[in-house]
Amino acid sequence: MRDRTSLARRCMLGGVALTLTAVTACGGGGDETGGAAGGGCEPASGKVTLDYWSWVPGMQKAVDLWNKENPDIQVELKTTPAGNAGTYQNLSNALKAGKAPDLGQIEYDSLASFRLKEGLRDISSCAGVSEAGGKFVDWTWSQVEFGADGKDGVWAVPQDTGPMALFYRKDVYDKLGLKPPTTWDEYAEQARTIKSAGKYITHFSQTDPNWFTGLLWQNKATMFERDGDAWKVTVDRPESRQVADYWQKLIDDKLVATDLQGFSPALYKAWNTGEVVTWVSAAWGYSTIRDNAKSTDGKWAVAPMPQWNEGDQQAGNWGGSTTAVTSKTEHPAEAAKFALWLNTDREALELLNREGGLYPAAKSGLELPALQQPVDFYGKQKIFDVFQQASSNVDTAFTWGPTMTDTYRYLSDGTASVVAGKSTLGDVLKETGSQSADSLRKQSLDVSGG
Repeated sequence: MRDRTSLARRCMLGGVALTLTAVTACGGGGDETGGAAGGGCEPASGKVTLDYWSWVPGMQKAVDLWNKENPDIQVELKTTPAGNAGTYQNLSNALKAGKAPDLGQIEYDSLASFRLKEGLRDISSCAGVSEAGGKFVDWTWSQVEFGADGKDGVWAVPQDTGPMALFYRKDVYDKLGLKPPTTWDEYAEQARTIKSAGKYITHFSQTDPNWFTGLLWQNKATMFERDGDAWKVTVDRPESRQVADYWQKLIDDKLVATDLQGFSPALYKAWNTGEVVTWVSAAWGYSTIRDNAKSTDGKWAVAPMPQWNEGDQQAGNWGGSTTAVTSKTEHPAEAAKFALWLNTDREALELLNREGGLYPAAKSGLELPALQQPVDFYGKQKIFDVFQQASSNVDTAFTWGPTMTDTYRYLSDGTASVVAGKSTLGDVLKETGSQSADSLRKQSLDVSGG
């Protein structure tokens, strides 16, 4: 018979299916739900200083704006590497050591992992939080509630989303007589034409499991499902295999660069020199190319993701983050106030979009003038029209598992063996599914289907 701790852990994870439609298996709050219970959220009586960890470019400018307007609540920013590139491990270590910041940037897919570690603070009782749900795109608020009815608390404030599209070098495409591909079959054909011109259509990175998950998402290949009170791991499923087999053939035929890691100087050089001419990426990727391939100003354009079936309009989602209040904060009221301001204030949203390339989760953020205007770097194309359409075509039933940091690690480790020619993406899916099931069991969670 399981002990009470195991049962509480099972109930807590029942409320963190983290589907976009949000499945809640166990209700209730308090300490047994994992993380810090809401409790009181009274403002401090004196001046407060908050520590905040984030990897968003330009975040310091938004923090400076807040500090100027709020002399009694000062925020000190620590710029960190992207989540799976180091921040999450550092944050986990800091939580264990009792030295965690008051606030941290955490992606939607990793919220459940940190709640499982009791690293998040329920801020539902803090001023302005419970009524803020209507200010955000619906699925993002469900993500931070871990449930559709809000009874399970609020564990973060949505920041941005990552609807995906195709960035491509229009000058190269024009020179080769190519049009943006409408299907993945056409994309593969273009890869051969581009390779014959001495270039790669794109790179396949072993360090971006989130990116590969976005490709699975487009094909409705959800990686986890709920089966009553148990979890069913569905990483290795037909829809996932279709994606894996497709990219495996591109790798085998040497049509994609496999020696370039995401967000690396080598990749940026390949963009600047024209060695790599497309990138399937999220809305925030527009600033990544703009800021790191400056010599290509005016040469890029954006088109919808290629489709598996002609005429479909499916899009994946890569990334998207929240501003989470950690369980170690002594000032939840002030931390929640800053998190709400950061992600709803019009001037802050404009700064984060312009400097960091964030595509806001706040509904008002989608109306920013910058998102309605042509973008000079992209040949004066109104690229955010493409991403707005993509956002409406993201499958809202995609399910996150409660230990996604483990699943991503398995995917990343497996992909390293693929690019080294020692394995296949199909093998990686099978192994990741098995390893993810074991990871759930180690957390005393029920797993169905083997």
